[in-house]
Amino acid sequence: MTDEHPPSAHARGFVLGAVVTALVALASSDPVHQAVLQLFEAFREIMGAHPVAGLVLFVVLAALSAMLSFFSSAVLVPVAVYTWGPMVTAALLWMGWILGGLGAYTMAWWAGRGALRWIAPGRSFARYEERFRECVSFGSVLLFQLALPSEIPGYVLGLARYPLARYLAACAIAEAPYAVGTMLIGASFVSRDIGMLIALGAAAIVGVVVLARVIRQRLP
Repeated sequence: MTDEHPPSAHARGFVLGAVVTALVALASSDPVHQAVLQLFEAFREIMGAHPVAGLVLFVVLAALSAMLSFFSSAVLVPVAVYTWGPMVTAALLWMGWILGGLGAYTMAWWAGRGALRWIAPGRSFARYEERFRECVSFGSVLLFQLALPSEIPGYVLGLARYPLARYLAACAIAEAPYAVGTMLIGASFVSRDIGMLIALGAAAIVGVVVLARVIRQRLP
């Protein structure tokens, strides 16, 4: 791994932008939106026959999205909202992302950099790892968790041997607003509230960009 490609604090914004753009495009066409809802209805019937398996599968996929940079569970949220409702979906997302963060942290703690070459090829965590080996405030760790894609803080703080309890606390706090925001975006698509969908997407992207600037100032 080299220092040429450090983790990007803007990646979360790019993913949100892509997902929201796709949802707005789908919601803008009444026939397309109705066809998507029919697919959601078919999925809900399947989940009705296998309720526990469906919940577990969604949590597992959310956890994987918190460990792998090339996979996002955001695209599954609208169908989850349609199937289980907004509050259950937000709770499942939150739970899955915490489990995924714990998985990333544990993998980095025990396996070290070698295990990360295939997960995040071309990226260097050295600068952040060195910074978090020092005595840093919980606020800085929380900001780090908020600003970067979910998998990066888990890997970095695991490599840095950051205390597990404090990492989990930061992870739980930071992922809560993202879980609620992602759920609201999914719910806006299901209800075909395009104005709210655009507003939520724009607010999320602006928030991520602002956090990216702050993290660069706090952790140069």
